[in-house]
Amino acid sequence: MSNRSDTRRPGLDIDRLLDDPDTGVIVCCGAGGVGKTTTAAAMALRAAERGRRVVVLTIDPARRLAQSMGLDELDNAPRPVKGVDAAAGGCLDAMMLDMKRTFDEVIEAHATPEKAEQILGNPFYQTLSSSFAGTQEYMAMEKLGQLRAQAEADPDGWDLIVVDTPPSRSALDFLDAPQRLGSFLDGRLIRILSAPARAGGRAYFKVFSAAVGSVAGVLTKVLGAQVLHDVQTFVAALDTMFGGFRERADATYRLLQTPGTAFLVVAAPEPDALREASYFVERLGTEKMPLAGLVLNRVQVVAVPGLSAERACAAAEDLEEAGEHSLTAGLLRVHEMRMRRRDREHNLAARFTSAHPSVPVVEVPARPEDVHDLDGLREIGADLARSGDAVVQR
Repeated sequence: MSNRSDTRRPGLDIDRLLDDPDTGVIVCCGAGGVGKTTTAAAMALRAAERGRRVVVLTIDPARRLAQSMGLDELDNAPRPVKGVDAAAGGCLDAMMLDMKRTFDEVIEAHATPEKAEQILGNPFYQTLSSSFAGTQEYMAMEKLGQLRAQAEADPDGWDLIVVDTPPSRSALDFLDAPQRLGSFLDGRLIRILSAPARAGGRAYFKVFSAAVGSVAGVLTKVLGAQVLHDVQTFVAALDTMFGGFRERADATYRLLQTPGTAFLVVAAPEPDALREASYFVERLGTEKMPLAGLVLNRVQVVAVPGLSAERACAAAEDLEEAGEHSLTAGLLRVHEMRMRRRDREHNLAARFTSAHPSVPVVEVPARPEDVHDLDGLREIGADLARSGDAVVQR
């Protein structure tokens, strides 16, 4: 027999969160493949249909968000979503982060036309803006800052921004992006490469080259003369913009710490996903960032909750021993399998709750197929909105 006991935990009231006019930013974060994109889209749609003016930013290379919202494609500019019920006065725009285009926009907005042309055409910049480690996470932060500035500038603009964080190896990459960018810009290599430009003078460059000739020689061997030249040219052109990068990153980081921001950690009832969720909850607490709760996706639902796996197994065995390999026996075996899986999920969720008893949780049932349209997102939103005390059995 099962030795589970019931442990109560606070329920997560999604509608209260979405309806609160003080909630200006919701960030969905968690391990990859746990349903962050669907969660973000479902909440954005539900908020819009409850009267909020919403923009949802996704970083999903599969473009599933565009498909589910009936759009041919999403790009770096917000597009209105058709089919949203606007009876309550809300609206919904959606966009997908284009990492390189966002970086280009930053350059174009904060450099002279001549400098911008020089930077955009630099081979090292083209590599950095499309594939450098951490660029996607930083540009997600940059785009969030841009959207927030647009919302504040327009009284009739968005009053809620929903962010789907990048599918990184670690969910912490999103929070670490500004610090890593600052470390990169302040790093010894960048200082060495930018010193001639900061001194500004061909005579100094000769002195500098002699002083650090050994370093330059090593870099030339490692990177190649052309690559080193591209890097030096890029750093020289970008030098005056370094402070602006840091300032905007710091401003967005402070925005994430304000009470108007709500973090939702999204997980699936699997060991790795809940381990990552637990780690992220602890990190948010350390950084003093406002955590709204945990969304536990794809939870197993059983048709006969009162019938335990043990009883289903015993009943199936009785029928099989009697020679009745019937449909009933088969259904009992299926129920047994699903109940055992549900028991494992309860145990995993209970461990999370034991470690974080004050974190509100909402469970979203698993579905037989992916969401492909607004109706599917509405159903997910309705599941998310179920509030009250949740029960973890163990």
